[in-house]
Order: sequence, then C-alpha cells, then structure tokens
Amino acid sequence: MSCIFITGSSEGLGRNAALDLLENGHELVLHARNSHRADALNDLTERGVRIVVGDLARADGVRAVAEQVNSIGRMDAIIHNAGVVDGAALLPVNVIAPYLLTALIERPDRLVYLSSGMHRGGRADLTGADWSGIRATKTYSDSKLFITAFTMFLARIWPEVHTNAVDPGWVPTRMGGPAASDDLREGHLTQAWLAGSNDPGAEVTGGYWHHMHQQKPHPATLNQDFQDELIAQIADHTGVALPTPADRLRGES
Repeated sequence: MSCIFITGSSEGLGRNAALDLLENGHELVLHARNSHRADALNDLTERGVRIVVGDLARADGVRAVAEQVNSIGRMDAIIHNAGVVDGAALLPVNVIAPYLLTALIERPDRLVYLSSGMHRGGRADLTGADWSGIRATKTYSDSKLFITAFTMFLARIWPEVHTNAVDPGWVPTRMGGPAASDDLREGHLTQAWLAGSNDPGAEVTGGYWHHMHQQKPHPATLNQDFQDELIAQIADHTGVALPTPADRLRGES
C-alpha cells in the first residue's frame, strides 16, 4: 500500500479522501493549519495516521510542512487539497504553497492538484499578481486557472510522475457552503482514486478530471508559453526553482 500526504485534511474533501484511502489500507500523512485544527484528526491518529502542522499562507509555514513530511520519509502520492476561496491569502495558499511543497518535498510517483470548474472563468493574465498576499489582486477563478496550468507544466517536465488536476465539483463543505448542489461523496473519489488506486486507468498524467471522467480544461492551461511565464514569476518570487530532469541526472552522476 502507498503512503499518501494530503494538505488541508482536517475537514471537508481532504478528510473525506483520507477516510477513503485509510479504508483501502494506505498509510497517510495529513496536514492541519494549526494545532487546534490538528485536534480534529485525533480519531485518525489512533489509526496510525501521522500529522504535520503549518500555515500554508506563510512561506515559513510551507517550508515547515515540507520539512516535516520529508522527515517522515518519501511519499508515494500527494494530494494538494488545501485552498481558500477569497482574501489576500488566495494566491499564497492556492498557488504558491502547492508550488513550494512540490519543489521542496521529495518527488512522489503521483501528484494531484485540486482545481475547480470555475477555472474556466479565470484570466490568463499575470499582470499585477501579488504573490506575497499583501494585497488581493486575483480572483478564485484566476488562482484555479494558475494551479491547473501548473499541473499541466509538471506533466510536461516530469513525464515520469503521474500528475493530474481534479475539479471536485461544487460540494457542501465549509468552503463550498450549504447551497452547493453537487454530491459530497463524489467530491473526493477522483482524487483518492488517482492517488491510491492500482487501476491502470489511474496511471495517467496531464489529465483534468471531474467525477472520474477527463474533461478539457481552459485552453490557456495547456499553453506552454503561459505555463513558462507563470512558473518563472513564481520561481522569482519564492527564490525556489523546480528540480528538472537534468538536475536529477547530475545528482546521480
């Protein structure tokens, strides 16, 4: 069975995916923003789940999470589930944190990033983006377009890693709200399947998924020039570059 790390997993879709994977025999490392939220996972720690803590809105919090995960050992899969819907922390949590965690955590075999159908209303425009989160400069839809483009970039540069984006639908979690119209159970099944299934159908890369079916994402997410511009801006802001296949080959030589 695999060892799988899930961000933002103290409640909602992250916790539901964790329960599903735990029932299927996987080892889990879950994440909570702070110790108070970590208390909500006490019932799962009794079942062998390990917990890491850190605020993904802060660069030092993201680095702390990466260090904690690496100290546990190599993950087989990571589900980047954590997200916020508005506010100045939108870009730090929804885009910068997944980027940094991807760069800083030892590379797994599978990566899953939570997107949204709302990414199709996003703008492929990086002008004025405040990646630090001091100011709110982009919309939720923009942030999900960016993370979907990042997913497609990784599928291109790391072809040996099964990397996919998932739209969980509009589900009635704390983030989605009580008026959400999609089935809550359907919201976590695809990402859990992509992260932990032995089904050959899950061993794919570069897909955009909704309720177990691949769909076409916004065309801009597949545009290599836009992907490269996005990654260059984030790397410049964070001072952290993603390891490339050439870097790995140099390390093995």
